[in-house]
Amino acid sequence: MAYQILIVDDELALQRMVQEILTRAGYAVTAALSCTQAMERFCTTKPDAVLLDVMLPDGDGFSLLGKLREIRDVPVLFLSARDEDEARLRGLGLGADDYITKPFLPQELLLRLRAVLRRVYREKPDAPKLGDTEIDWGKGTVRRDGEEIALTAKEFALLKKLWEARGNIVTIDALCAALWDGPLVGYENTLMVHIRRLREKVETDPSHPKFLLTVRGLGYRLKREELP
Repeated sequence: MAYQILIVDDELALQRMVQEILTRAGYAVTAALSCTQAMERFCTTKPDAVLLDVMLPDGDGFSLLGKLREIRDVPVLFLSARDEDEARLRGLGLGADDYITKPFLPQELLLRLRAVLRRVYREKPDAPKLGDTEIDWGKGTVRRDGEEIALTAKEFALLKKLWEARGNIVTIDALCAALWDGPLVGYENTLMVHIRRLREKVETDPSHPKFLLTVRGLGYRLKREELP
């Protein structure tokens, strides 16, 4: 999933230029023209980083930085025409992750933003994926088209078993044993129901699955070729 960036700058032309640069580079971007807008959009979009101007019509970026950090600790890069040492040191002293002076080269902005994101999120593992569907084992959910979908306990156990053996067939008996204790007689039809429901959550077209495949007479397998 692309990083979400919030741009806070009251210079509309510059804001649009930065938004275009970041969008072309693959970021998801939201913009605000004031401190008030920034607070609203910070809460609704939950950005991964903020590009913040110092001078704003209803306040200043230094004060806004403190308010944002009270809500959530995210990396903040100042974008400012003020290149005085005092302003730069104040911003960094308040905990900003970088301070970029206008005007700047697009590539410089991208390099410095990427450096901050790598440093801050370096321990954040890439989410395992089935095509466009992301799996969050810790939360027991999958995410597709921006929607987070909860897995039931049986669906979670089923997906985990198939994921651990992805690329290989997992027999019906092995899947039933992973889902139920005791004798496995009579569980095959129930297993098929869970498979169908799981496909509805991880497949774009559950009727024509690309990843959770049936191997007739044997069991099921997760296709490895398109997995990370």
